[in-house]
Amino acid sequence: MQIRFDKMEGAGNDFIMVDNRSAGIPDAMKVRLVKDYCRRAQGIGADGMVFLQSDDELDFSWDFFNSDGSRGEMCGNAARCVARFANKIGAAGREMTFRTLAGPVPASLTERGARVKLPGRIKLPSGRQTIQALGGEFEVWSLNTGVPHAVVEMPGVETCEVAALGRAIRNHEAFAPAGTNVNFFRMLDRGRLVMRTYERGVEGETLACGTGAVAVSIVAGCFFGGISPMMVLARSGEELTVHFTLGEAGVDPVFLEGGAKLVFSGTAAAPDL
Repeated sequence: MQIRFDKMEGAGNDFIMVDNRSAGIPDAMKVRLVKDYCRRAQGIGADGMVFLQSDDELDFSWDFFNSDGSRGEMCGNAARCVARFANKIGAAGREMTFRTLAGPVPASLTERGARVKLPGRIKLPSGRQTIQALGGEFEVWSLNTGVPHAVVEMPGVETCEVAALGRAIRNHEAFAPAGTNVNFFRMLDRGRLVMRTYERGVEGETLACGTGAVAVSIVAGCFFGGISPMMVLARSGEELTVHFTLGEAGVDPVFLEGGAKLVFSGTAAAPDL
């Protein structure tokens, strides 16, 4: 069995996109495909994989997986990429709404890439907590922007040992049992910051994280005098733009805008089950 795919990239996060509207790829095959295709050097290589599915009410739905085979509720960079992919294959126009585990996501194509509205109202972070990791103490804010995130201000973010420290915080008992994504950031000015992310499900540092960019922007707005729109410089060197409105009841609406481009297209054999 040969499977057609598009490899897409958004701000440094890369994803494998598959049109599964015909339901030719059964659920039982998906995890094995994800683990096989997403392997660096031994497969296509990607941070995650998206199966675009038919939907009775919305333009389409997605089945999103992290590279380790775990399902993800939401991914901001993948959401922008799937919007461009859906338009490319004729599944949606330039304005669309698609279904995720976190809720419906409205999206629109832009000259640069795409703009997506995060589903629902995001709860304000309740305040910082101090946790111990790798022999040090760190002040951490927690919030859910579709998936759970821990946010740490890190003045030396450019030289931070993200892999080791991120892994320790990701697996900290404070975030058990599911764990959390971990974001380290430094304010550059009131409307711009730099961030690095350790992603749960990828289990390592990624070049960008869309829902993480939203998380750090909200923390910056609540506790560091940050303003919307916030320009977020990712590890890839690309910038994401986060528009957010803070209110007593939470943060709503929230829009994430940034690049989304096709890297290459191809076909790959399905692994033996």
